Amino acid sequence: MSSKLSTAGKGRAPGNQRVTLRTIADMTGLSLSTVSLSLRGGTTLKQETRDKVAEAAKALGYIPDRAGVRLRTGKTNVLALVLDGAEDSIDFARQMIQGIGNAIKGTRYHLTVIPEFERHNSADTIRYILDNRTADGVVITHTGPRDKRVQMMIDADFPFVSHGRTEFYTPHPYHDFHSEVFATMAVERLASKGCRQVMLVIGDDSTTNYHNIVTAFHKAAARMGVEARILEGTRGISPAEMRKMGMALAADGKRPDGIISDSEMRTIALVGGLQEGGLTLGRDLQLVYKQTSGILPTLFPHLDSIREDVFAAGGELTRLLIRRIEGAEVETLQTLAEPQPHWRS
Repeated sequence: MSSKLSTAGKGRAPGNQRVTLRTIADMTGLSLSTVSLSLRGGTTLKQETRDKVAEAAKALGYIPDRAGVRLRTGKTNVLALVLDGAEDSIDFARQMIQGIGNAIKGTRYHLTVIPEFERHNSADTIRYILDNRTADGVVITHTGPRDKRVQMMIDADFPFVSHGRTEFYTPHPYHDFHSEVFATMAVERLASKGCRQVMLVIGDDSTTNYHNIVTAFHKAAARMGVEARILEGTRGISPAEMRKMGMALAADGKRPDGIISDSEMRTIALVGGLQEGGLTLGRDLQLVYKQTSGILPTLFPHLDSIREDVFAAGGELTRLLIRRIEGAEVETLQTLAEPQPHWRS
């Protein structure tokens, strides 16, 4: 069978005809109904049978007729990722997409990525998906406390999962970085290194994540007996402006002796300014940053970081969304990713 399968062009059977369920059935010796059930993710079939069908479909380059599937079942077999384009964590989008892509391997689902470079347009995107049913479920990122997109999908009883929590009374599926633990862990680390004045450098104050971090930061600082400050005016500023802030901090006689940064992009710009201002990190000032890639440990190998595994987050969001599509109860679809400390100095 393998020699026949390898000669087929993508989406075409030998003889340049389109690959259909019948083509796969003929090649595998299975019935048409078995092939159809297997490609729809039928769990009642033996794993050996599902593997046999999947191998044949892949080798033949089988491409489902989405229009036909939608007409027969009302399903699109599409998951939509509405991705905030203003993300300031390095490599976030690529890792998130790869995590979701890896999680849908072997399923009937395909991924559509919709980047949103202006957040106020994101609700329009959700409305379009709801009105036209262009996906079976949606993943959204960067949620606010009373996120309009979440409300729209709750009202429509449409399957979705958010990367981030909200403050809605009605529960909904989410997966989130446990940012309260991140803030607490960072304050404790700086206090253990003798810091008495700790500053939090954080960006977008419209997200739930911001409020979770800030609240935990103040609580941890009070418990550890250290002075807590927040660097104001960082929302939406450029890396060049953040670098200037770092230089200004370096020249400030009342500067903090410890800094927590919630973003790799802000950390790079800030550290550049601090160093240009004559400070030596680890001696004149301690710093802990949130890590989402392997870039900063290469640039600043002695800085402490607390990592969020964005690839794993993409996989978990996909798992939760598929379970929601299949009818799982919302209360069972709420998970948190624990921060991973990397103390280097």
